[in-house]
Amino acid sequence: MIALQINGKRIELDVEPATPLLWALRDRLNLTGTKFGCGIGACGACMVLVEGNAMPSCNLPLSAVEGMKISTIEAAATDPVGKALQDAWVAHNVPQCGYCQSGQIMSAIALLKRNPHPNDDDLDAKMRINLCRCGTYQRIRAAIREAAQILGK
Repeated sequence: MIALQINGKRIELDVEPATPLLWALRDRLNLTGTKFGCGIGACGACMVLVEGNAMPSCNLPLSAVEGMKISTIEAAATDPVGKALQDAWVAHNVPQCGYCQSGQIMSAIALLKRNPHPNDDDLDAKMRINLCRCGTYQRIRAAIREAAQILGK
C-alpha cells in the first residue's frame, strides 16, 4: 500500500511503488485533469504540485512521493492563487485545444507562490517546460501577469 495526500485527502492505493503518479491519478483516482503528453517529463501536460513544487507526474514513481502533499488541477480553485489564475485564464481566453492548460496552470501556481511579481526572465525560466502546441504563450503570460496583479492588491 502506498499512502498519498492528494488535494488535502489521505489516500491509500494498492499499487506497485514504481507506478507513475500520473497513472495513479488518472486510472485509480479518476483525477483526469492531469494529462498525459510525452511520458518523459518534457512537455508539462502532466504537471502537479508536490509539496508546492511543480513536477511532471508521468515519470514520478509513487514511492518518491509517498506521504507528500500533492495538488492537482482539480483543487486549483480552492487556492487563492489557483483561483486567480483560472479567472485570468478565462479573461484572456488562453485555451485553444486546452490540452496543456492544466499543466500550465499548475506551473504558474508554483511560480506565483514563490515569486508573486515575476518578470519576463522569471516567466521564461519557470514556464519553459510547459509546451503549448497551439502557441498561446502570449496569452498565458498575460494571464499570469494579471493574476499576479490581482493577488498583489
